Amino acid sequence: MVQLMNKTTTIRVSKKTAETLENLREKLGAESLDETIQSLVKKQRKAILESSFGADKGRIKPFTETDRGEDRS
Repeated sequence: MVQLMNKTTTIRVSKKTAETLENLREKLGAESLDETIQSLVKKQRKAILESSFGADKGRIKPFTETDRGEDRS
């Protein structure tokens, strides 16, 4: 069951998918399949953001005064 503004709906999935979700629920310590799915969605969003904005991760250095490029005298 998925909550939509305090309402629920049924989503049809294969038995294999239901079993996989149940196994993930146990591993994650989630209380429900809904909580498991929400956790997976959050992790996927985070991964997408990190891949989009992390292209220069580890290669960017903090700016220094010499990087300023202007004469302040």
